[in-house]
Amino acid sequence: MEWVALLLFLSVIVVLLAGFPVAFSLGGTALLFAGIGILTGSFHEALLSGLPNRLFGIMSNETLIAVPLFVFMGVTLERARIAEDLLETLSALFGSLRGGLGISVTLVGMLLAASTGIVGATVVTMGLLSLPTMLRRGYSPEISAGTICASGTLGQIIPPSIILVMLGDVMTSAYQQAQLQTGNFSPKTVSVGDLFAGALVPGLLLVVLYMAYLLAKALFDPVSMPAHQRSSEERVSVLQILHALLPPLALVFAVLGSILFGLATPTEAAGVGGMGALLLALLRRALNLARLREIMQSTLRISSMVFMILIGASVFSLVFRGYGGDDAVRTLLEALPGGVISAMVVVMLVMFLLGFVLDFIEITFVVVPIVGPILLAMGLDPVWLGIMIAINLQTSFLTPPFGFALFYLRGVAPPEVTTAQIYRGVIPFVAIQLFALLLLALFPALATWLPGQIYG
Repeated sequence: MEWVALLLFLSVIVVLLAGFPVAFSLGGTALLFAGIGILTGSFHEALLSGLPNRLFGIMSNETLIAVPLFVFMGVTLERARIAEDLLETLSALFGSLRGGLGISVTLVGMLLAASTGIVGATVVTMGLLSLPTMLRRGYSPEISAGTICASGTLGQIIPPSIILVMLGDVMTSAYQQAQLQTGNFSPKTVSVGDLFAGALVPGLLLVVLYMAYLLAKALFDPVSMPAHQRSSEERVSVLQILHALLPPLALVFAVLGSILFGLATPTEAAGVGGMGALLLALLRRALNLARLREIMQSTLRISSMVFMILIGASVFSLVFRGYGGDDAVRTLLEALPGGVISAMVVVMLVMFLLGFVLDFIEITFVVVPIVGPILLAMGLDPVWLGIMIAINLQTSFLTPPFGFALFYLRGVAPPEVTTAQIYRGVIPFVAIQLFALLLLALFPALATWLPGQIYG
Protein backbone atom coordinates (compact mmCIF):
# COMPACT_ATOMS: atom_id res chain seq x y z
CA MET A 1 0.00 0.00 0.00
CA GLU A 2 2.99 2.35 -0.44
CA TRP A 3 1.19 4.16 -3.27
CA VAL A 4 -1.47 5.25 -0.76
CA ALA A 5 1.26 6.88 1.35
CA LEU A 6 2.44 8.82 -1.72
CA LEU A 7 -1.14 9.81 -2.49
CA LEU A 8 -1.54 11.00 1.11
CA PHE A 9 1.57 13.20 0.80
CA LEU A 10 0.40 14.72 -2.50
CA SER A 11 -3.11 15.27 -1.12
CA VAL A 12 -1.73 17.23 1.85
CA ILE A 13 0.22 19.52 -0.49
CA VAL A 14 -2.89 20.11 -2.64
CA VAL A 15 -4.99 20.92 0.44
CA LEU A 16 -2.32 23.33 1.70
CA LEU A 17 -2.13 25.07 -1.68
CA ALA A 18 -5.91 25.49 -1.52
CA GLY A 19 -5.37 27.71 1.53
CA PHE A 20 -6.55 25.54 4.40
CA PRO A 21 -4.79 25.86 7.80
CA VAL A 22 -1.63 23.79 7.99
CA ALA A 23 -2.24 21.92 11.24
CA PHE A 24 -5.76 20.84 10.30
CA SER A 25 -4.71 19.98 6.74
CA LEU A 26 -2.03 17.60 8.02
CA GLY A 27 -4.12 15.94 10.71
CA GLY A 28 -7.48 16.02 8.90
CA THR A 29 -6.20 14.59 5.60
CA ALA A 30 -4.31 11.85 7.42
CA LEU A 31 -7.37 10.87 9.49
CA LEU A 32 -9.51 10.82 6.33
CA PHE A 33 -7.05 8.42 4.66
CA ALA A 34 -6.91 6.31 7.84
CA GLY A 35 -10.73 6.13 7.97
CA ILE A 36 -10.95 5.02 4.34
CA GLY A 37 -8.21 2.46 4.98
CA ILE A 38 -10.04 1.05 8.01
CA LEU A 39 -13.30 0.73 6.03
CA THR A 40 -11.53 -1.01 3.13
CA GLY A 41 -9.37 -3.20 5.38
CA SER A 42 -6.06 -1.72 4.18
CA PHE A 43 -5.21 0.15 7.39
CA HIS A 44 -5.20 -1.33 10.89
CA GLU A 45 -7.06 0.85 13.39
CA ALA A 46 -4.76 -0.35 16.21
CA LEU A 47 -2.07 1.97 14.79
CA LEU A 48 -4.11 4.99 15.85
CA SER A 49 -3.96 3.82 19.45
CA GLY A 50 -0.40 5.17 19.55
CA LEU A 51 -1.64 8.71 18.95
CA PRO A 52 -2.41 9.61 22.62
CA ASN A 53 1.11 8.57 23.63
CA ARG A 54 2.56 10.74 20.89
CA LEU A 55 0.54 13.76 22.01
CA PHE A 56 1.52 13.21 25.63
CA GLY A 57 5.15 12.99 24.51
CA ILE A 58 4.82 16.41 22.82
CA MET A 59 3.23 17.91 25.95
CA SER A 60 5.94 16.55 28.25
CA ASN A 61 8.92 17.27 25.95
CA GLU A 62 11.21 19.53 27.95
CA THR A 63 13.19 20.69 24.89
CA LEU A 64 10.08 22.03 23.16
CA ILE A 65 9.29 24.25 26.18
CA ALA A 66 12.10 26.44 24.83
CA VAL A 67 9.95 27.34 21.80
CA PRO A 68 7.39 29.63 23.54
CA LEU A 69 10.17 31.09 25.70
CA PHE A 70 12.30 32.03 22.68
CA VAL A 71 9.19 33.36 20.93
CA PHE A 72 8.46 35.52 23.98
CA MET A 73 12.05 36.82 23.96
CA GLY A 74 11.85 37.70 20.26
CA VAL A 75 8.47 39.39 20.42
CA THR A 76 9.51 41.41 23.49
CA LEU A 77 12.68 42.66 21.78
CA GLU A 78 10.66 43.53 18.68
CA ARG A 79 8.15 45.58 20.72
CA ALA A 80 10.97 47.25 22.69
CA ARG A 81 12.22 48.92 19.47
CA ILE A 82 15.68 47.37 19.80
CA ALA A 83 15.88 47.11 15.98
CA GLU A 84 15.16 50.80 15.48
CA ASP A 85 17.94 51.86 17.85
CA LEU A 86 20.40 49.45 16.25
CA LEU A 87 19.58 50.56 12.72
CA GLU A 88 19.73 54.27 13.50
CA THR A 89 23.06 53.93 15.32
CA LEU A 90 24.79 51.69 12.76
CA SER A 91 23.42 53.73 9.86
CA ALA A 92 24.90 56.87 11.39
CA LEU A 93 28.17 55.02 12.01
CA PHE A 94 28.63 53.40 8.56
CA GLY A 95 26.24 55.48 6.44
CA SER A 96 28.93 57.82 5.06
CA LEU A 97 30.79 54.84 3.53
CA ARG A 98 29.79 53.66 0.09
CA GLY A 99 27.64 50.59 0.77
CA GLY A 100 27.72 51.34 4.49
CA LEU A 101 23.96 51.37 4.90
CA GLY A 102 23.72 47.91 3.30
CA ILE A 103 26.33 46.61 5.73
CA SER A 104 24.44 48.22 8.62
CA VAL A 105 21.23 46.45 7.56
CA THR A 106 23.10 43.12 7.33
CA LEU A 107 24.61 43.53 10.80
CA VAL A 108 21.25 44.52 12.29
CA GLY A 109 19.67 41.51 10.57
CA MET A 110 22.32 39.28 12.12
CA LEU A 111 21.71 40.70 15.61
CA LEU A 112 17.94 40.44 15.20
CA ALA A 113 18.35 36.87 13.99
CA ALA A 114 20.33 36.03 17.10
CA SER A 115 17.82 37.89 19.27
CA THR A 116 14.47 36.82 17.81
CA GLY A 117 14.99 33.82 15.54
CA ILE A 118 11.65 34.55 13.81
CA VAL A 119 12.22 34.97 10.06
CA GLY A 120 8.91 36.61 9.16
CA ALA A 121 9.12 39.13 11.99
CA THR A 122 12.71 40.07 11.09
CA VAL A 123 11.98 40.59 7.37
CA VAL A 124 8.86 42.65 8.10
CA THR A 125 10.61 44.74 10.77
CA MET A 126 13.63 45.40 8.54
CA GLY A 127 11.37 46.16 5.59
CA LEU A 128 9.40 48.76 7.54
CA LEU A 129 12.46 50.37 9.14
CA SER A 130 15.24 50.25 6.58
CA LEU A 131 13.68 50.00 3.10
CA PRO A 132 12.37 53.63 3.07
CA THR A 133 15.74 54.86 4.36
CA MET A 134 17.72 52.95 1.74
CA LEU A 135 15.50 54.20 -1.09
CA ARG A 136 15.65 57.78 0.22
CA ARG A 137 19.46 57.68 0.21
CA GLY A 138 19.58 56.58 -3.44
CA TYR A 139 20.06 52.84 -3.08
CA SER A 140 18.58 50.86 -5.96
CA PRO A 141 15.35 49.00 -5.13
CA GLU A 142 17.00 45.70 -6.15
CA ILE A 143 19.96 45.92 -3.78
CA SER A 144 17.74 47.27 -0.98
CA ALA A 145 15.20 44.44 -1.28
CA GLY A 146 17.86 41.75 -1.67
CA THR A 147 19.81 42.91 1.39
CA ILE A 148 16.70 43.05 3.59
CA CYS A 149 15.39 39.62 2.51
CA ALA A 150 18.78 37.94 2.87
CA SER A 151 19.61 39.45 6.26
CA GLY A 152 16.08 38.72 7.49
CA THR A 153 16.39 35.00 6.78
CA LEU A 154 19.54 34.71 8.92
CA GLY A 155 17.15 33.82 11.75
CA GLN A 156 17.01 30.35 10.18
CA ILE A 157 20.64 29.56 10.89
CA ILE A 158 22.12 31.92 13.50
CA PRO A 159 21.54 30.59 17.04
CA PRO A 160 19.68 30.82 19.32
CA SER A 161 17.05 30.03 16.72
CA ILE A 162 13.56 28.64 17.31
CA ILE A 163 13.93 26.63 14.12
CA LEU A 164 17.14 24.98 15.34
CA VAL A 165 15.39 24.09 18.62
CA MET A 166 12.66 22.23 16.72
CA LEU A 167 15.13 20.67 14.29
CA GLY A 168 17.34 19.57 17.17
CA ASP A 169 14.45 17.75 18.83
CA VAL A 170 13.56 15.95 15.58
CA MET A 171 17.20 15.10 14.77
CA THR A 172 17.67 13.62 18.24
CA SER A 173 14.86 11.14 17.63
CA ALA A 174 16.00 10.43 14.05
CA TYR A 175 19.60 9.78 15.18
CA GLN A 176 18.49 7.31 17.83
CA GLN A 177 16.24 5.49 15.32
CA ALA A 178 19.11 5.28 12.83
CA GLN A 179 21.45 3.73 15.41
CA LEU A 180 18.81 1.22 16.53
CA GLN A 181 18.29 0.20 12.88
CA THR A 182 22.03 -0.51 12.54
CA GLY A 183 22.05 -2.67 15.67
CA ASN A 184 23.43 -0.15 18.16
CA PHE A 185 21.26 -0.55 21.26
CA SER A 186 23.15 2.02 23.35
CA PRO A 187 22.76 4.95 20.96
CA LYS A 188 24.61 8.24 21.18
CA THR A 189 22.60 11.45 21.32
CA VAL A 190 22.69 14.79 19.53
CA SER A 191 21.36 17.84 21.34
CA VAL A 192 20.02 21.28 20.48
CA GLY A 193 23.30 22.64 21.90
CA ASP A 194 25.21 20.61 19.29
CA LEU A 195 23.15 22.21 16.51
CA PHE A 196 23.61 25.69 18.00
CA ALA A 197 27.38 25.21 18.05
CA GLY A 198 27.35 23.68 14.58
CA ALA A 199 25.36 26.57 13.11
CA LEU A 200 27.57 29.31 14.51
CA VAL A 201 30.44 29.15 11.98
CA PRO A 202 28.23 28.65 8.86
CA GLY A 203 25.93 31.48 10.03
CA LEU A 204 28.82 33.92 10.52
CA LEU A 205 30.29 32.77 7.19
CA LEU A 206 27.05 33.76 5.47
CA VAL A 207 27.17 37.21 7.09
CA VAL A 208 30.77 37.70 5.89
CA LEU A 209 29.85 36.58 2.35
CA TYR A 210 26.87 38.98 2.29
CA MET A 211 29.06 41.91 3.37
CA ALA A 212 31.80 40.98 0.87
CA TYR A 213 29.22 41.03 -1.93
CA LEU A 214 27.88 44.42 -0.81
CA LEU A 215 31.38 45.92 -0.68
CA ALA A 216 32.16 44.53 -4.15
CA LYS A 217 28.85 45.87 -5.46
CA ALA A 218 29.59 49.31 -4.01
CA LEU A 219 33.05 49.25 -5.62
CA PHE A 220 32.03 48.14 -9.12
CA ASP A 221 28.52 49.65 -9.27
CA PRO A 222 28.70 52.81 -7.13
CA VAL A 223 25.51 54.28 -8.61
CA SER A 224 23.39 51.56 -6.99
CA MET A 225 24.85 52.26 -3.51
CA PRO A 226 25.79 55.95 -3.19
CA ALA A 227 27.67 57.33 -0.21
CA HIS A 228 25.68 59.45 2.22
CA GLN A 229 26.87 62.89 3.26
CA ARG A 230 26.44 62.79 7.00
CA SER A 231 25.15 65.91 8.75
CA SER A 232 26.36 67.00 12.17
CA GLU A 233 23.07 65.80 13.75
CA GLU A 234 23.70 62.27 12.45
CA ARG A 235 27.06 61.81 14.11
CA VAL A 236 27.08 59.28 16.93
CA SER A 237 29.24 59.11 20.01
CA VAL A 238 30.89 56.04 21.47
CA LEU A 239 28.34 56.17 24.29
CA GLN A 240 25.43 56.01 21.81
CA ILE A 241 27.02 53.05 20.03
CA LEU A 242 27.52 51.18 23.29
CA HIS A 243 23.97 52.02 24.42
CA ALA A 244 22.54 50.50 21.22
CA LEU A 245 24.86 47.49 20.86
CA LEU A 246 25.73 46.28 24.34
CA PRO A 247 22.27 45.28 25.66
CA PRO A 248 21.28 42.95 22.76
CA LEU A 249 24.83 41.57 22.54
CA ALA A 250 24.87 40.87 26.28
CA LEU A 251 21.51 39.11 26.03
CA VAL A 252 22.63 36.95 23.09
CA PHE A 253 25.88 36.09 24.88
CA ALA A 254 24.01 35.19 28.08
CA VAL A 255 21.61 32.88 26.20
CA LEU A 256 24.00 31.32 23.70
CA GLY A 257 27.03 31.28 26.01
CA SER A 258 25.15 29.48 28.77
CA ILE A 259 24.17 26.74 26.30
CA LEU A 260 27.57 26.38 24.58
CA PHE A 261 29.52 26.33 27.85
CA GLY A 262 27.18 23.77 29.40
CA LEU A 263 25.86 26.09 32.10
CA ALA A 264 22.21 25.67 31.06
CA THR A 265 19.99 23.57 28.83
CA PRO A 266 18.33 25.33 25.86
CA THR A 267 15.08 25.48 27.82
CA GLU A 268 16.75 27.09 30.84
CA ALA A 269 18.65 29.50 28.58
CA ALA A 270 15.39 30.42 26.85
CA GLY A 271 13.96 31.36 30.25
CA VAL A 272 17.02 33.57 30.85
CA GLY A 273 16.45 35.15 27.43
CA GLY A 274 12.79 35.87 28.15
CA MET A 275 13.59 37.52 31.48
CA GLY A 276 16.50 39.44 29.93
CA ALA A 277 14.26 40.76 27.14
CA LEU A 278 11.72 41.94 29.73
CA LEU A 279 14.45 43.74 31.69
CA LEU A 280 15.74 45.42 28.52
CA ALA A 281 12.24 46.59 27.64
CA LEU A 282 11.78 47.96 31.18
CA LEU A 283 15.15 49.75 31.14
CA ARG A 284 14.23 51.42 27.83
CA ARG A 285 10.83 52.39 29.24
CA ALA A 286 9.25 50.53 26.31
CA LEU A 287 6.99 48.33 28.40
CA ASN A 288 3.58 49.02 29.85
CA LEU A 289 0.57 46.88 30.68
CA ALA A 290 -1.03 47.24 27.23
CA ARG A 291 2.21 46.35 25.43
CA LEU A 292 2.83 43.40 27.77
CA ARG A 293 -0.66 42.12 26.90
CA GLU A 294 0.21 42.41 23.18
CA ILE A 295 3.45 40.51 23.74
CA MET A 296 1.69 37.72 25.63
CA GLN A 297 -1.06 37.41 23.00
CA SER A 298 1.45 37.34 20.12
CA THR A 299 3.55 34.72 21.94
CA LEU A 300 0.44 32.61 22.53
CA ARG A 301 -0.62 32.81 18.87
CA ILE A 302 2.80 31.84 17.48
CA SER A 303 3.39 29.07 20.04
CA SER A 304 -0.11 27.65 19.50
CA MET A 305 0.52 27.57 15.75
CA VAL A 306 3.80 25.69 16.22
CA PHE A 307 2.33 23.07 18.55
CA MET A 308 -0.84 22.60 16.52
CA ILE A 309 1.31 21.94 13.46
CA LEU A 310 3.39 19.49 15.52
CA ILE A 311 0.25 17.62 16.59
CA GLY A 312 -1.06 17.53 13.00
CA ALA A 313 2.34 16.34 11.78
CA SER A 314 2.32 13.54 14.39
CA VAL A 315 -1.04 12.29 13.06
CA PHE A 316 0.25 12.51 9.48
CA SER A 317 3.47 10.67 10.34
CA LEU A 318 1.54 7.87 12.09
CA VAL A 319 -0.76 7.27 9.11
CA PHE A 320 2.07 7.67 6.58
CA ARG A 321 4.10 4.99 8.36
CA GLY A 322 1.00 2.82 8.72
CA TYR A 323 0.73 2.67 4.92
CA GLY A 324 4.43 1.76 4.63
CA GLY A 325 5.53 5.17 3.36
CA ASP A 326 8.79 5.21 5.34
CA ASP A 327 9.78 1.80 3.97
CA ALA A 328 9.05 3.01 0.42
CA VAL A 329 11.21 6.10 0.91
CA ARG A 330 14.03 4.00 2.40
CA THR A 331 13.89 1.54 -0.50
CA LEU A 332 13.94 4.39 -3.03
CA LEU A 333 16.90 6.20 -1.46
CA GLU A 334 18.94 3.03 -0.93
CA ALA A 335 18.34 1.95 -4.56
CA LEU A 336 19.71 5.19 -6.03
CA PRO A 337 23.01 4.82 -7.94
CA GLY A 338 25.76 6.70 -6.14
CA GLY A 339 24.79 5.63 -2.65
CA VAL A 340 24.64 8.19 0.13
CA ILE A 341 25.74 11.11 -2.09
CA SER A 342 22.84 10.60 -4.52
CA ALA A 343 20.41 10.11 -1.63
CA MET A 344 21.59 13.33 0.00
CA VAL A 345 21.31 15.31 -3.26
CA VAL A 346 17.77 14.01 -3.91
CA VAL A 347 16.60 14.79 -0.35
CA MET A 348 18.11 18.29 -0.48
CA LEU A 349 16.43 18.97 -3.83
CA VAL A 350 13.04 17.71 -2.61
CA MET A 351 13.27 19.80 0.58
CA PHE A 352 14.28 22.86 -1.44
CA LEU A 353 11.21 22.49 -3.67
CA LEU A 354 8.93 21.78 -0.69
CA GLY A 355 10.21 25.00 0.89
CA PHE A 356 8.23 26.88 -1.78
CA VAL A 357 4.89 25.56 -0.51
CA LEU A 358 5.56 24.43 3.08
CA ASP A 359 6.90 26.40 6.02
CA PHE A 360 10.05 25.23 7.83
CA ILE A 361 7.93 24.00 10.72
CA GLU A 362 5.94 21.60 8.52
CA ILE A 363 9.08 20.33 6.77
CA THR A 364 10.83 19.84 10.10
CA PHE A 365 7.97 17.87 11.65
CA VAL A 366 6.78 16.00 8.53
CA VAL A 367 9.69 15.41 6.13
CA VAL A 368 12.75 15.24 8.41
CA PRO A 369 11.37 12.38 10.59
CA ILE A 370 10.87 10.34 7.38
CA VAL A 371 14.23 10.90 5.65
CA GLY A 372 16.40 11.70 8.69
CA PRO A 373 16.78 8.14 10.07
CA ILE A 374 17.47 6.80 6.56
CA LEU A 375 20.27 9.29 5.82
CA LEU A 376 21.78 8.98 9.30
CA ALA A 377 21.78 5.18 9.00
CA MET A 378 23.93 5.66 5.89
CA GLY A 379 26.63 7.18 8.11
CA LEU A 380 26.04 10.94 7.84
CA ASP A 381 26.89 13.19 10.78
CA PRO A 382 23.66 14.41 12.48
CA VAL A 383 24.95 17.94 13.18
CA TRP A 384 26.20 18.38 9.61
CA LEU A 385 22.93 17.04 8.21
CA GLY A 386 20.88 19.36 10.42
CA ILE A 387 22.85 22.46 9.35
CA MET A 388 22.67 21.43 5.68
CA ILE A 389 18.88 21.17 5.97
CA ALA A 390 18.65 24.56 7.70
CA ILE A 391 20.76 26.40 5.09
CA ASN A 392 18.99 24.58 2.24
CA LEU A 393 15.58 25.74 3.47
CA GLN A 394 16.91 29.22 4.15
CA THR A 395 17.92 29.31 0.46
CA SER A 396 14.47 28.06 -0.53
CA PHE A 397 12.91 30.89 1.51
CA LEU A 398 14.84 33.40 -0.64
CA THR A 399 14.38 31.87 -4.09
CA PRO A 400 11.89 33.44 -6.56
CA PRO A 401 9.08 33.10 -7.34
CA PHE A 402 7.74 31.36 -4.19
CA GLY A 403 10.21 32.27 -1.43
CA PHE A 404 8.39 33.15 1.80
CA ALA A 405 10.79 36.03 2.57
CA LEU A 406 9.84 37.66 -0.74
CA PHE A 407 6.14 37.56 0.19
CA TYR A 408 6.87 39.04 3.62
CA LEU A 409 8.76 41.98 2.09
CA ARG A 410 6.21 42.46 -0.69
CA GLY A 411 3.56 42.92 1.99
CA VAL A 412 5.32 45.93 3.56
CA ALA A 413 7.24 47.41 0.59
CA PRO A 414 6.01 50.69 -0.93
CA PRO A 415 4.16 50.47 -4.28
CA GLU A 416 7.10 51.91 -6.24
CA VAL A 417 9.16 48.80 -5.42
CA THR A 418 7.94 46.19 -7.89
CA THR A 419 7.84 42.44 -7.37
CA ALA A 420 10.27 41.99 -10.29
CA GLN A 421 12.78 44.29 -8.55
CA ILE A 422 12.53 42.24 -5.35
CA TYR A 423 13.11 39.04 -7.36
CA ARG A 424 16.13 40.48 -9.18
CA GLY A 425 17.58 41.79 -5.93
CA VAL A 426 17.63 38.44 -4.14
CA ILE A 427 19.20 36.40 -6.97
CA PRO A 428 22.84 37.29 -6.03
CA PHE A 429 22.10 36.36 -2.41
CA VAL A 430 20.58 33.04 -3.51
CA ALA A 431 23.86 32.38 -5.38
CA ILE A 432 25.79 33.19 -2.17
CA GLN A 433 23.58 30.76 -0.22
CA LEU A 434 24.20 28.00 -2.77
CA PHE A 435 27.95 28.70 -2.60
CA ALA A 436 27.84 28.43 1.21
CA LEU A 437 25.88 25.18 0.91
CA LEU A 438 28.51 23.82 -1.48
CA LEU A 439 31.30 24.84 0.91
CA LEU A 440 29.53 23.07 3.78
CA ALA A 441 29.06 19.95 1.64
CA LEU A 442 32.76 19.91 0.67
CA PHE A 443 34.04 20.86 4.14
CA PRO A 444 31.75 19.29 6.79
CA ALA A 445 34.17 20.51 9.49
CA LEU A 446 32.60 23.97 9.12
CA ALA A 447 29.64 22.53 11.04
CA THR A 448 31.26 19.75 13.06
CA TRP A 449 34.49 21.37 14.30
CA LEU A 450 33.03 23.70 16.95
CA PRO A 451 30.69 21.10 18.54
CA GLY A 452 33.64 18.72 18.66
CA GLN A 453 35.78 21.32 20.41
CA ILE A 454 33.07 22.25 22.93
CA TYR A 455 31.44 18.88 23.63
CA GLY A 456 34.21 16.53 22.55
